[in-house]
Amino acid sequence: MNMALVPEYAYQPLCFNQQRFRIDLQNKVKIHVFKDAICGVDTHFKTRFEEGEDVRSLVNARAAFVDLILHYVWYQYSWDDDICLVAVGGYGRGELHPQSDIDILILLDNNVGKKYDDALRDLVTFLWDIGLDIGSSVRTLNECREIAKDDVTVATNLLEARRLAGNDRLRDQLQTITGPEKMWPMPEFFNAKWDEQRQRHKKHNNTECNLEPNIKNAPGGLRDLQMINWLAKRYFSVQTLRQLEGKDFFTEREFAVLRNSEAFLWRVRFGVHLLSGRREERLLFEYQRELAKIFGYEDSDEGLAVEQFMHEYYRSVIALRELNDVLLQYLEEKIFQENVNKNLVPINERFQLRDNYIEVTRKNVFDKNPSALLEIFVLMGNDPSILGVRAQTIRLIRDRRALIDKNFRANPENRAMFMAIFSINYGLVTQLTRMKRYGVLGRYLPEFGKIIGQMQHDLFHRYTVDAHTLLVIRNMRRFTQPEEEQQFPIAAHIVRNMEKPELLYIAGLFHDIAKGRGGDHSELGALDAERFGHAHGLMGNEIRLVTWLVEKHLLMSYISQKKDISDPGVVRDFALAVGDQRRLDYLYALTVADMCGTNPQIWNSWRASLMRQLYQETKRALRRGLENTVDRQEVIEETQRLALLRLADKNVSDVLARKIWQDMGDEYFIRESHIDIANQTEALINHHDDKPLILISETTSKKLEGATQIFVWSKDARHIFCAATTCLAQLNLNIQDAKIYQSASGYTLDTFYVLNDNFEPLGDDAEKYKEIHDALQAELALAGEYSNVVARRTPRVLKQFNIPTRTSLSNDIVGTYTVLEVISPDRPGFLATIAQIFMEDDIVVRNARISTLGERVEDVFFITDIYGAPLSDPEQCKNLQNKICRRLDRQVEQELLGPVQTGAR
Repeated sequence: MNMALVPEYAYQPLCFNQQRFRIDLQNKVKIHVFKDAICGVDTHFKTRFEEGEDVRSLVNARAAFVDLILHYVWYQYSWDDDICLVAVGGYGRGELHPQSDIDILILLDNNVGKKYDDALRDLVTFLWDIGLDIGSSVRTLNECREIAKDDVTVATNLLEARRLAGNDRLRDQLQTITGPEKMWPMPEFFNAKWDEQRQRHKKHNNTECNLEPNIKNAPGGLRDLQMINWLAKRYFSVQTLRQLEGKDFFTEREFAVLRNSEAFLWRVRFGVHLLSGRREERLLFEYQRELAKIFGYEDSDEGLAVEQFMHEYYRSVIALRELNDVLLQYLEEKIFQENVNKNLVPINERFQLRDNYIEVTRKNVFDKNPSALLEIFVLMGNDPSILGVRAQTIRLIRDRRALIDKNFRANPENRAMFMAIFSINYGLVTQLTRMKRYGVLGRYLPEFGKIIGQMQHDLFHRYTVDAHTLLVIRNMRRFTQPEEEQQFPIAAHIVRNMEKPELLYIAGLFHDIAKGRGGDHSELGALDAERFGHAHGLMGNEIRLVTWLVEKHLLMSYISQKKDISDPGVVRDFALAVGDQRRLDYLYALTVADMCGTNPQIWNSWRASLMRQLYQETKRALRRGLENTVDRQEVIEETQRLALLRLADKNVSDVLARKIWQDMGDEYFIRESHIDIANQTEALINHHDDKPLILISETTSKKLEGATQIFVWSKDARHIFCAATTCLAQLNLNIQDAKIYQSASGYTLDTFYVLNDNFEPLGDDAEKYKEIHDALQAELALAGEYSNVVARRTPRVLKQFNIPTRTSLSNDIVGTYTVLEVISPDRPGFLATIAQIFMEDDIVVRNARISTLGERVEDVFFITDIYGAPLSDPEQCKNLQNKICRRLDRQVEQELLGPVQTGAR
């Protein structure tokens, strides 16, 4: 390259010696010179970021540096004046993060033909060879026009086209032929971009508060900010938003929010790109923790460093989404209604409809009538024809929300208005969401204001506390829709027939409101709910119901997943805690809405069946009367009677059946359905092999439908649990429940309820059933001969939650069991590891309740020694717990340090 013919680039990076670079290009291998320059400057930018330099200067400086590199690459080739190198997209705006696409358009005059084909191929190849992540297109002016005419994304990219080299006249022509006068008139452009945003938000569940949010594309992300830029620039024909200051598009405060949110999100994105080393837009758990350190957060009484960092993140995206709403509403009004006859419909002296959007009748409405700050949401909730709030009214709400103070909250009129919100006919959650976004809900309920943007750093809670709360109320409203009856039959029936569903909504609003304060959030939230009820005129029995629901909102899910709900004693104790049918109905609806709103994966067919069984059994107990308890012997005799009737239909005599049953314990007939007992009994009568009997089917019990049932009858009770759990783990099956019985003749009878990797039943898959059957037969033949548990790689997200294992151990005097609870990070083969420890220590599992909550498991085992007695030696109990903790935690540490080494079973 003859550097004398190459003009020096005007931009002079602080970290870069352009003169030295030019000399090296003259004398050294060009590709090495470019690569060394890019590597050196990238390292320099990384250091400046870590030292806390303003991210705007880094993002702009990196784009400018790439401009310089492209300038020198361009001049390696010979061009005429019929070609132009253009930056488009984010690069066209002069913004480049460390791993951002470098989008370029090589723009040709219409009559160029193929004379540059070879040079352009070499140019693009060279750019890739020196390490630039180039997104390139080669088009003529006419081609650009035709493509942009049909594709709004292309038209948007060209909106920010910026010349880098070549003939600038071509770039000017491009702007003219693709401008709003030639294509995509402003109404069409707005609608197309608005539809793009709706579809993008839908992909992210229409919430800015996901656990691992997408910085760029989620609601409130950088793309929402770019939407404002694109639409405003095209409508007002400006190059930057700063040119709109003083033109009534945004207020001074809004512009400050926009700039501050952009700077924070840019800093987050810059950091994620550096940490990931790739074009990663998701704020994954591992990056959240690292960025919290880089941003200077520390663990404190206010929460973990990562929780404080994410709280700021959520606050920023919530503010940006609110701004996006207001400014797009403003533009929509300008674009579609500026030259249209206004259709004004009075509502009352405070509000009117303008083209189906509600607005105040005068600017001082909220000053004169502060209650109108709540009234507007009641009006919208009772009139589905109201499409939304006009931009200027949204701004007035935000500006006047400070009127919602202690005196406002104490005003009976305002309290009545707030209560009216829970009785609105349409879009309760839509109105609550608007109230949150406009700052009204957090002002009226300061307790709610404290949980806005508050995350819980685990996989169980998928959303921030405020987003979860509104999602719970949305689920409650869903139960009233006919189309939800199939998925939620009991909840739908309950809510449709509920005398006062508003009490359920209030309980939903308060159930998690005390999170993050320290202490028991259920008890603290119940106190808040009680104060709210007294202040807002609820009757005494209503206050007691709401308070009880908030305090006990975790009870039903705990009992259904941690206790043996086939035991009449467990059901009776729960029925005593509930007290009456009304409380049971409300608690069931709240629990289902809460579970579904916590994490979409938590509510599956198995958990649904557990909840249904507990509800139905408790309902029967309440109907009988709590003083009329079920006698265990009655249950046993009734189950045997029904099983014998089914067996008689299959020509199995009572004598043969009772011979099989004679050494079965009572628990078998208490906990199993008569259908399963009949099927298993018939199979045992016809089983004449020394091999274990294995039966696989979908559950026959309506109480427990929603899982695949695996029944195992085998000798060697001590090792069967370990062998079976190891095998099922190797088959990638998730054990949801396990029932273990010992017969007097030395056999064990185990029933496992499993789901596949997607937490679904296996269905009637004969091939899969055979695979499971054969694998179990092989594994049971080796019981006791293997030393290593199945090893499978722990998923990425689970590695981010390295919490220590905790155990608790107590003796169940009535059931003559020792109850062991293990809480630990989830991982493949977890249950098999526990089972192996039991085998090593001569522990016999009599029952197990399996519960996975996000990234952690909370499993309960009912165990005895090999003689069937509870563990009575304190030293043995201590050693068992320590062994479990050490082995499970060591597995996690090994997984974090390096690849899993798979070995023998």
